[in-house]
Amino acid sequence: QVQLVESGGGLVPPGGPLRLSCAASESIFRFLVMGWYRQAPGKERELVARISIGGRTHNVYSVKVRFTSSRDNAKNTVYLKMDHLKPEDTAVYYCDAVTGSDTYWGQGTQVTVSS
Repeated sequence: QVQLVESGGGLVPPGGPLRLSCAASESIFRFLVMGWYRQAPGKERELVARISIGGRTHNVYSVKVRFTSSRDNAKNTVYLKMDHLKPEDTAVYYCDAVTGSDTYWGQGTQVTVSS
């Protein structure tokens, strides 16, 4: 069973940066794509960013120039660097990993943007 462990969440003031990590229990070359999602209280989980096995990235419009995905294949880890954070970015952030037939999820990490 694949395990994904997110870390790096916390409390950050508006305008500040934060970097999330998602460590996989096995080689991330197994996954066609890995993604970052978030879920705010009372809202549905939404896609934030994706990074493919080849390193191609995609961000949703609301975070397009503020968030950056990257991957370290040697560490089996993907990252989400978040800059210029806004209060509306407050949510639980999850990573997922997709093979041809399965999708795996981490347990999430809380990000709170507040002064």
